[in-house]
Amino acid sequence: PGLSYTWIFNNNTLDLQEDSRRFVSQATGNLYLAKVEPWDVGNYTCAVSSTAARRHVWGPPTALTLRGDGVMGEYEPKIEVRFPETTYAAKGSSVRLECFALGK
Repeated sequence: PGLSYTWIFNNNTLDLQEDSRRFVSQATGNLYLAKVEPWDVGNYTCAVSSTAARRHVWGPPTALTLRGDGVMGEYEPKIEVRFPETTYAAKGSSVRLECFALGK
């Protein structure tokens, strides 16, 4: 509780509020990119903030490069769901469930 995730791209904070190709899971911190484009190439760094601990920690940068051989990885389509067995919520509160469709 109290953790928030932000991704930094080439030393600039990614503004994903209105981005339909990129999404940050606030449950796991994972960054998802749909249909990678040449301008997505660069270094990505995850930053985690804890309001309870009043700390902000940056992970190591991860480089994203495009394959030079033009081969695209293929895998069977699947739905990636990581819901807890039971989700509890107080009346009037908000709950966020994340579901991702993966594959080609």
